[in-house]
Amino acid sequence: MDLSTHYMGIPLKNPLMVGASNLVTDMEIVKKLEEAGASAIVYKSLFEEQINLEAAELEDDLHEYDDRNAEMIDLFPKVKHSGPRAHLMAVKELKESVSIPVIASLNCIFDSTWVEYAELLEKTGVDGLEINFYSTITDANKTPQEIESTRIDILRQIKRKVEIPVSVKLSPFYTNALEFISRLSEDGADAFVLFNRLFQPDINIRKESFEMPYNLSHKGDNRLSVRYAGLLHGRIPANIAANTGILDGEDFIASLLAGADVAQVVSTIYRNGVDQITKMLDELGDWMKEKGYQTIDDFKGKMSHSRINEPFAYKRGQYVDFLMKSKEYFKKYPMR
Repeated sequence: MDLSTHYMGIPLKNPLMVGASNLVTDMEIVKKLEEAGASAIVYKSLFEEQINLEAAELEDDLHEYDDRNAEMIDLFPKVKHSGPRAHLMAVKELKESVSIPVIASLNCIFDSTWVEYAELLEKTGVDGLEINFYSTITDANKTPQEIESTRIDILRQIKRKVEIPVSVKLSPFYTNALEFISRLSEDGADAFVLFNRLFQPDINIRKESFEMPYNLSHKGDNRLSVRYAGLLHGRIPANIAANTGILDGEDFIASLLAGADVAQVVSTIYRNGVDQITKMLDELGDWMKEKGYQTIDDFKGKMSHSRINEPFAYKRGQYVDFLMKSKEYFKKYPMR
């Protein structure tokens, strides 16, 4: 079986990548991921807000004991925060330590820093850049058109300044995600990562305070990315990376059948360990052998909207069909 494929023009030995997370900050784990068969690694996102917060905290720490007496104006010499340099050094070290492709990830606040940091990340030698459009909208006066236009403009600016391929990581919460993705594709996006797993804080009702749970993906969370991969396959020139809820070989294969070019995994590694990479690749190989497929292209997108004959498969008819068969469902799973 030949599992090789391409993503954003980058040759990969197989379609299973490690998504952005803190996993890849530990070089020992990175080596194990490479040995287990991961075809590429996305380094954790460089968040502009984190850099700004660290700088503010450093400033507070340095001046906490200022003016304690008349002869002591400040205790420490003037020290400037290093900005993104520590992150850039870590990305460069990772790139130089592995033989598989490395993709940087970026999330900024201001247009100018999107471009500035994109250029700095390119200089580390990474193979590609993932623009992480993670954000939570809290301004009720912002229109969908304003939000989308800003995103498109950021992509255009970055594409004009860097030569490495650029992917866009999105949430599904756009009025018409398909139309927005099509426009981003027209403006140069080389790939799309579908979808962001948004951080959702919880409220502790006893303490009346916010809690920050670390929520891993669960079985079934991949269905949205499978659906959109199926709707987009063959309709845009950009590649599709399925993300969120890909926990085992079945989820992995379903993503490829729908039309994804690659899959990114994180939660399943936290849950099951690094060896899950090998297990999922073995499951893919065994399934291909059973079905008689020799290459990924033999079946990729076979179940996409553009290639199936079922008229209601990706439309509301699926829901109607489920309602019509609900009695059969509840016979199989009776209420207790």
